[in-house]
Amino acid sequence: MTEGCCYPQPDVARGASACRRLPGLIARGAARLITESDHKLRLDKTAIAKDAHYDGKWLIRTSDVTLTPTDLALAYKQLFQVERGWRDLKGSLRLRPVYHHREDRIRSHIQLCWLALLLIRVAENATGDTWRNLRHELDRMHLVTLATGDGRIAQRTATTSRQRQILTDLQIREPAQILDYQLPAPAEVVTAQPPARPFAQVTPAFRAHRMPTNSVSPARPAPASRSRW
Repeated sequence: MTEGCCYPQPDVARGASACRRLPGLIARGAARLITESDHKLRLDKTAIAKDAHYDGKWLIRTSDVTLTPTDLALAYKQLFQVERGWRDLKGSLRLRPVYHHREDRIRSHIQLCWLALLLIRVAENATGDTWRNLRHELDRMHLVTLATGDGRIAQRTATTSRQRQILTDLQIREPAQILDYQLPAPAEVVTAQPPARPFAQVTPAFRAHRMPTNSVSPARPAPASRSRW
């Protein structure tokens, strides 16, 4: 918001009631840094300078007087890490919804998500960067498969300097440039053979001498009797 801008609703009440109608940070506590005059909102530079004196400082109140300020600060930051871990489990790792019904499968799903969260924290501590930036940078590494008449080859893209630094911090060996290749299959040699004779084709000589299996031989005529006379 710039100084001297006009408020879109001049008939609203002055002061905090007008600021509560504004969206964003103004409605969440920044109204003390804004003044209103003649239905116009202006930035209070004196209040802004006074509030900037407390930038980077925070106050923790506890009932345990035995704790040192260092212990209190570490405990508060650990609470923040726990809340951040739950956000990562529910967001990036998709802990829920759980599409399982058996108890052993539900426990396995939660345990795998917890192991994934542990790997995320190890990667963040080793590289000094957030998992979102690490994943965005490593997602730029692709595997390209090229198939031609001379064969097929699978080759990854060139590693950037940032990707090489991430792999070095994580103590992971850089993947091979060529992951797989396949040469074309050799051509099969087929010898020419004479065409096979169909079974139904029978030579005339064979047909002449072929006898049907279910035929009955004709009865031989009885020899003629000879008379002595």
